[in-house]
Amino acid sequence: MTDKSTLNFYGLGIAPKLLEIIEKNRFTTPTPIQAKTIPLAIEGKDLIGIAQTGTGKTLAFGIPMMQNIARQKTRGLVLVPTRELADQVEEVLLKIGKPLGLKTAMIIGGASMAMQVQALCGRPHIIVATPGRLIDHLSTKPSLLQSMGIVVLDEADRMLDMGFAPQIEKILIKIPKDRQTLLFSATMPKSILAIANKHMSLPLQVEIAKSGTTVKEIDQEVIFLSAIDKRKMLKVLLDRYKGSILVFSRTKWGAKKLATAIRHMNYTASEIHSDRTLGQRRSAIEGFKKGTHRILVATDIAARGIDVNNIEVVINYDLPGTPDDYVHRIGRTARAGKKGKAISFATADQQRDVRDIERLIRTQIVVGRESADPKTLPHEPKRAQRGSTPRRSQSRSRPRPQRSSRTSSHRRHRR
Repeated sequence: MTDKSTLNFYGLGIAPKLLEIIEKNRFTTPTPIQAKTIPLAIEGKDLIGIAQTGTGKTLAFGIPMMQNIARQKTRGLVLVPTRELADQVEEVLLKIGKPLGLKTAMIIGGASMAMQVQALCGRPHIIVATPGRLIDHLSTKPSLLQSMGIVVLDEADRMLDMGFAPQIEKILIKIPKDRQTLLFSATMPKSILAIANKHMSLPLQVEIAKSGTTVKEIDQEVIFLSAIDKRKMLKVLLDRYKGSILVFSRTKWGAKKLATAIRHMNYTASEIHSDRTLGQRRSAIEGFKKGTHRILVATDIAARGIDVNNIEVVINYDLPGTPDDYVHRIGRTARAGKKGKAISFATADQQRDVRDIERLIRTQIVVGRESADPKTLPHEPKRAQRGSTPRRSQSRSRPRPQRSSRTSSHRRHRR
C-alpha cells in the first residue's frame, strides 16, 4: 500500500498556512528525505539526516524550522560550509519564511561586517552563517546566540573536511543546551558521530541512502590518460556535449588557468575559487545558471554550493582529494530527477585513487575507450556489460604505472 504522505506535503504535520506557501512555490511532492524528516523535526526531535547531494535537504530542515520558530517564538541558526551554500539556503528559506513574516540574515566572509552588524541588530528569526565569520561576530557580541532554540548543521561532513570543527565547537557551546539540533550530511564519517554524541540529545537517524551512494541517474566514466593529454581530451568533451558543463580543478591556480584555456577554445567560461571576491563568485554562478557562461570551472568550494538543475556533464579534470568529495562533485548533475553524466580524468598512477572512490560508492566506474588510445576518440565511451565480466578482469584493462620497459611493452602487446 502506498504511503500517501510521500505523495504530497499533506499528512506530514505541516501547518495549513505553511502548506499554502509550499503549494504557491510549486513544491508538490516531497523527496524521501523530506517525507521522513519533516514530521520528526516538527515534533522537536534531534535528528541526523543522511541523503545524497541534490535530494532537497534544505526544505527537509527549512519547513519544520520555520514552523517551530513561528509556533515557539524562538530563533534559529543554520551553519553551512561555504558562501555559495549560504546564498542557496537563504534563498530557499526566504521563499517559505517571508510570507510568515520571518526575517533572515546571512553572515558570511567577504561581505561587509558593518551591514551584517546592522542586520543582526534587527534580531532576525534565522541566521544563515559560515562558521568563521560567525565566530568574528561572537568575539564582539558573545550573547548573540543565547536566544537560539533551533540549530542546523547543513553539509556537516564538508564543514569538518574544511577544518571547521573547532569553530563549530565554539559556536555550539554558546547556544543553550535546551535546543533542537538538526544535522544533515551526504556522508557519515566518524567525526559526525562525535558531534552527535557530544552536542545532540538522543538523535534519531534518518538514512535515505548509505553513505557514499550516488544518484543512479548519473552515468559515470573514467578516462585514463597522461597529464599532457588532459587539455586535448577536455576540448573533445566540450565539443561532444552541448549543454552546461561543470569542470572541477584541485587548485585555485589550476581553475584560473583552465578557465582561460577554455575561453581560448572559443567557449564561454567563468571560474569560482577562493581568490575570487564574493561578488565575482555570485556573478559566475548566476551567469552559469542563466547560460551566459556555458562552462564553469571550480574548486571544491563549489561542490556544495551550486544548485543548478540543468548541468549536463560534470568533468573532474583533476581527481578530488578524497572519495567523499567525488560524491559531492558529481552530485551537481542529475538533479531534480534528471539524468546526468560524470567524467573523471585519471593518470596511470591514480589507479588506487579510482578504486578508493569505487569502494566508497560501491560501483565500478566505466573506463572510457579513450583510455586505450588518446588519439582515438569515438563518439560514445565503451560500456561494460553488467554482470558479464568479473570485476578483476575488467580492472586489468586499465592503464597501470610503468615498472620497466619490458613490462610496459608486454602490456601494450596484450591490449
